Amino acid sequence: MQPTPSPQSLVPIPSFDVIVIGSGIGGLVTATQLAAKGAKVLVLERYLIPGGSAGYFERQGYKFDVGASMIFGFGDRGTTNLLKRALETVNVSLETIPDSVQIHYHLPDNFDLKVDRVYHKFLQNLTAKFPHEKEGIRRFYDECWKVFNCLNRMDLLSLEEPRYLLRSFFQHPLACLGLAKYLPQNAGDVARRYIKDPELLQFIDIECYCWSVVPADMTPMINAGMVFSDRHYGGVNYPKGGVGQIAQKLVEGLEKAGGEIHYQARVTKIIQENQRAVGVQLANGKIYLGKRIVSNATRWDTFENLLPAEEIPINEKKWQQRYKKSPSFLSLHMGVKNSVLLGTECHHILLSDWEKMGDAEGTIFVSIPTLLDPDLAPTGYGIIHAFTPHWIADWQKLSASEYEAKKEEAAWGIIDRLEKIFPGIEAGLDYLEVGTPRSHRRFLGRVDGTYGPIPRRKLRGLLGMPFNRTDIPGLYCVGDSSFPGQGLNAVAFSGFACAHRIAVDLGLD
Repeated sequence: MQPTPSPQSLVPIPSFDVIVIGSGIGGLVTATQLAAKGAKVLVLERYLIPGGSAGYFERQGYKFDVGASMIFGFGDRGTTNLLKRALETVNVSLETIPDSVQIHYHLPDNFDLKVDRVYHKFLQNLTAKFPHEKEGIRRFYDECWKVFNCLNRMDLLSLEEPRYLLRSFFQHPLACLGLAKYLPQNAGDVARRYIKDPELLQFIDIECYCWSVVPADMTPMINAGMVFSDRHYGGVNYPKGGVGQIAQKLVEGLEKAGGEIHYQARVTKIIQENQRAVGVQLANGKIYLGKRIVSNATRWDTFENLLPAEEIPINEKKWQQRYKKSPSFLSLHMGVKNSVLLGTECHHILLSDWEKMGDAEGTIFVSIPTLLDPDLAPTGYGIIHAFTPHWIADWQKLSASEYEAKKEEAAWGIIDRLEKIFPGIEAGLDYLEVGTPRSHRRFLGRVDGTYGPIPRRKLRGLLGMPFNRTDIPGLYCVGDSSFPGQGLNAVAFSGFACAHRIAVDLGLD
């Protein structure tokens, strides 16, 4: 005699074509691209709002970006304007504000340089500092343009899809051969072909470090070519209303296209059946089934927390031997009087000792988004977001009082350094909130609060960075732990590639 099923067991388990774990930009681009192709898509976000490190929070009339405010991908030309293209796919748009100076560097020995949006002005400024390296400067940055021009000639989709590769080669043979040439190269090796001055090579290091968190020798040339050229081609463009608007608009487009997003839906397990990913389970026990599962979590979180750590695939073990977790950040979100910000630029890099570039508090990154969008702060006030590398190990095993004291000490140390660049910052301070690696781990759900993967040693360009498919059938990864790496435009590329590969696998392309 068969047992009578309980009422609960009769409730069907929701099923989707694609389930995306996490609503970072990579996950949202994947979801929106697939929803636009007709896939039934569900995004599960552990927090209250989408975006991850591209999110926002509000305090006392200020609207703060969680992460950096230097945004690529909103240009009007070419194919590398991936954020703009992602929004257009789901029929939404976002007003942006151009930034005329990409970065203002404040470097050792009074080395002060502004990276102008106009390419030849940037070269003039840098050559004025290093006139004896005029030819080398031009040749290195022109080489970066060669990389960018190869990328900017073709649609950036999945390198795991043979038909796309074949089509791209026949349509753009020289661009494909160019990318194949640069794929195993690092920016430092290319720079040293043309440049000999040690200080100028250190400048190339900080140029790479400020977005890759590693020096030029360990920064893939593909990524360097993209950043060093697109800042002059498409430029840095800030979203009106803050960086969080990118994720908000993507969600709007996702829902228009028939997709769903659930908040406060923390995935704790990827369900497997016959060694294939078939669904997910939430912290509250709820289960969702999917034909394809996409993890926008880090690869460490995916394979050590959402799946049995003892069953980690061999290729993931090899990846962990090549890459390690980058540091997290200590972040100061400040509201200040506008008088502090007169005559300055939106983005700054502060470094006082070349030898300490990669140390905790060695390099300070500064964004002042209210110079572009004053509506983010109360009238008469502006926002300064200063952040610097920090490791979570330094913030563990502290009592509540020790933790607060350490935050205060670190924060005022940073403010003292900022006072040299922004005189009167301490007196003009209206609001201060400090985030630590523990904050990043808690609110972003990233192991150790890490910014993403960085090479353990010098690798051959991007050859070691995995694509979207994993060794577990039905499971894909997207975001900064997948090709091509870190940065909003880079994870958008990852999202386009992941969606393309899944669409082919599901017969949608």
